Formats: sequence, structure tokens, C-alpha cells
Amino acid sequence: MKVLLLGAGGQLGADIVDTWTDDEVVALRHEECDVVDRSRVFEAVTKAKPEIVIDNAGYVRVDDAEKEPLQAFAVNSEGAKNVADAAVKAGAAVVYISTDYVFGHGTEPHAEDEPVSPQGAYAISKAAGEALVRETTDRHFIVRSSGLYGWAGSSGKGGNFVETMLRFAREGRSWKVVGDEILSPTYTRDLAQKLRELVGTGAYGTYHLTNAGQCSWYEFTVEIVRVAGLEADVSKTTAAEWAAAAPRPAYSVLADSKLENLGMKKMRPWQAALAAYMGERPGA
Repeated sequence: MKVLLLGAGGQLGADIVDTWTDDEVVALRHEECDVVDRSRVFEAVTKAKPEIVIDNAGYVRVDDAEKEPLQAFAVNSEGAKNVADAAVKAGAAVVYISTDYVFGHGTEPHAEDEPVSPQGAYAISKAAGEALVRETTDRHFIVRSSGLYGWAGSSGKGGNFVETMLRFAREGRSWKVVGDEILSPTYTRDLAQKLRELVGTGAYGTYHLTNAGQCSWYEFTVEIVRVAGLEADVSKTTAAEWAAAAPRPAYSVLADSKLENLGMKKMRPWQAALAAYMGERPGA
């Protein structure tokens, strides 16, 4: 299968390139094709002649989006529309990488068809991107995930959560981590592999792909430090005390019932994925 990957510079993009080895993947970074530039997007899609276009580009600086909402919408919404339009013209299907942040509240895992309730500019821009892709083409995979970390780090954030927590521990810092936001941390290598399996089914729609299980950011940090065999002076705080610029969902665990309906296995538990990451990361 011929694939055009936009937003190839980040951690998920790197793992797609690394794991989709049976496919012909044309991988373009932001500087090679900015999804906001409609003419560049059409040019890239026309040149690649793909069967699938993966829109992995994203404005992911959640707090900055509160100050720069137009920039967030330009990439996450208008950019998504540009990619979908170009894919339709080329006769290709679209994969749009979305987020658990499209859900605002709740206490039970969110289903794929649950109405979204995004809070903050970043979340609203991603929900809008989803809607624009759905309106543009039926041949889409909208994939929501959660708490991504991968060996390549996140180009938009300057690293990933796991590496930041490891650095804090090694530097002997005393720090706090939010304990009342619950999610399913997801290793991007696992996500890339499951994404390929999903695309291979040809069953278009909206899907949730995360490592199994749930934890708070604090519990995730404790496990990171434990697996690394480090000592850490880390304590729990609340989202209210942390007072981030952008609101975060208190509970954003994603149900993956549609995977089960396709007969696909769940992704492995987040603890096992973290242990694998720690053994596979460069310098491990």
C-alpha cells in the first residue's frame, strides 16, 4: 500500500515510518509540507499518488492554544480540511489522528459514538477537525488516542512525559504531578502497529486506540520511576492547584468496543507498554 504521512517529524510519525515496513511510506515533516498551506498539500498528495493519507500534523501545545487559538484552528481544523479535500481529489482515504481531549467530563470510558464535549481551544480545534474530515469524505479513519509517548519525543513539545519524569528523578528534583486526571498512557509504537492493523480492515469510521487500563498522571509517574529503578521525591497535586492555562479532561479513558467488533485484540496494558518502551528507548 502506498501511504503519504504528513506530520512525520513527531513521535507517532517516527513509529509509523519504523513499523509500516511492508508499505511504501512517503513521510513529510512540517517544514516539507505545512498542512495549513493548501496548495502545498494538494501538490504533495498529487505527487505521492497515495492510497492512504495520514494527517498526523497537529498543533499540540495545549496551553499555548489558549493564547493562539487561530494557530491551533489553522492546523488542527483547516489543515485537516485541506488534507481531506486533497485526498478526495486523489481518490485516497484519510487517517486523522485525534485526541482524548475531545471529551470533557465523565466517570466511565468514553465510547466512540459518544457526543464530544471539548474544553479549551486545543480540544475544540481537534473536534472541529474531526467534523470537517467526516463531512468531506466517508473514506476516513478518525483515530483518538491518549497520553502519547515515543522514543522520538514530541517535536511540538520538546520531549515526552516519560523522559521529562526520568530527567527530574535523575536530577534529584522535588516535584508534583496531577493525581486527579485519569487517562490511558499510550506508547506510540504500539499505536502505530495497531493503526496499521486497523487501516488494513478497510472498515472506515471513528476508533479509539490506546494501551489498556487507566491511571492518573501521578500513578504513571510513580510507575516510570519504579521501572527505571530510580528514587524520586514526587508528590501528588490536583488540577486545580496546578492551574494550567488550558482545561484538561478529568477522565478521558477511551473505550475501544469498535475494535472488538472487528475481532481485533486490545492493545496491551499501559504498564507492559511502558516497560517495553523503557527497554527499547535509545540508550536503554
